[in-house]
Amino acid sequence: MNMCACSIAELARLIRTKSVSCKEIVQAHLNRIEQVNPRLNAVVQLRAQAALLEAEQADIALAHGQSIGPLHGIPMTIKDSFDCRDLISSAGTLGRAKFVPTEDAIVVARLRKAGAILLGKSNTPELTIAYETDNLVYGRTANPHNTWLSAGGSSGGAAAIIAAGGASFDIGSDTGGSIRLPAHFCGIAGLKPTQGRVPRTGHIISALGFLQALTHVGPLARTVDDLALLLPIIAGPDGCDPHTVDITLPVPSKVEISTLRIAFYSAIGEVQAHPEITEKIEQAAIALEETGARVAPAAPACLPNAYELYYQLFHADGNAWVRELLTTAGTDRNHPFLDWAHQTRSTAKSGRAFAALLARWDHFRAEMLAFMRQHDVILCPVHSHPAFVHGSSKKPPYRAGFAFTIVYNLTGWPAAVVCIGKTTEGEPIGIQIVAAPWREDLVLAAAGYLESVFGGWRANKPAI
Repeated sequence: MNMCACSIAELARLIRTKSVSCKEIVQAHLNRIEQVNPRLNAVVQLRAQAALLEAEQADIALAHGQSIGPLHGIPMTIKDSFDCRDLISSAGTLGRAKFVPTEDAIVVARLRKAGAILLGKSNTPELTIAYETDNLVYGRTANPHNTWLSAGGSSGGAAAIIAAGGASFDIGSDTGGSIRLPAHFCGIAGLKPTQGRVPRTGHIISALGFLQALTHVGPLARTVDDLALLLPIIAGPDGCDPHTVDITLPVPSKVEISTLRIAFYSAIGEVQAHPEITEKIEQAAIALEETGARVAPAAPACLPNAYELYYQLFHADGNAWVRELLTTAGTDRNHPFLDWAHQTRSTAKSGRAFAALLARWDHFRAEMLAFMRQHDVILCPVHSHPAFVHGSSKKPPYRAGFAFTIVYNLTGWPAAVVCIGKTTEGEPIGIQIVAAPWREDLVLAAAGYLESVFGGWRANKPAI
């Protein structure tokens, strides 16, 4: 039995029935990390001995009949942008290269309370602000399907180590696609929940400031069921993040796929998805239509406005917010990915222009909501292309392809990604499934169905 290919639910069953020990499961994942990480550079801090000790303690608790949590003994990694007590948490920036927090980020604390065992930290670009995972502290993370290719960013280390079988799950953050893009590039499942569903306390980009609404926290895992299992554990107010709300989390298993109204598209204005991605999107639409769901090609008319609006917002204060993060971290030399933060101070908007920009944002969100009055779910690409060669994220035609994800940071809506196949070159193809606010149940149900049809991660194991 390959414990590094099991879902969380499968591992939990093995632990509860005492078919395998927590220590055996943790050791298997540590062995896998040792095997693949020299080629991937996905895990940048490892706590092997501490993890094994915690696994032994978990086994003792189980033997004594003590109450256990839903993640009892399950091994995880955590993106390096989240604080983890007693473990270097650099966020990929030199000023924090030796920073050791005294407290866990709230999502880490909740996962540990549920019984998960932390193996180590996964790599991220500096401050999470890049679509490729590379930094001056730890270097570059490679894609497990082809190490010449990027694992994506900013949760690239997380996606790479999950895809390679070294961790059962990880927690990512997503300000412009940083959960969804790596899931697509690496062939795993990922979920960006509704903005306000999961607190960001203890993350390098916090819940404060005018751009807080863009940043979401959510899980990456091997299967869609794993995402559904993890979300209730990390969701809900923490008394610190002022934007997190207490709203009931609907259950995906209660969704009737056949009743859904589904729209799909593969282009935003002149940005057309790669032909093989477009073909897979259409195949996914047909698969859902065969259940009885009402499926039709359709897209919000305002989509072509998203890319420019997002970047206007992102740079609205002349990038002072990024420079403040660097200063607070004590970083005096940044990765070239962040050079723009110092070069474009003149982009700062006047108060009047900023107010007008916020009004445009609200208008965009309203137009998107109007579209959803006629649809329950949207299917679309995660990016216009599959994984690209390292260093290509700012080059045409790749740069424009990020429009597919940033749309749903602007809206704050839930969006899941699941692998639905490979290109002829063997690169994973993910599909993005989106619904209106607070309807994670719809995106997870649709993603789970597509996973059952197309195979998901299991049918697209990496070559490494």
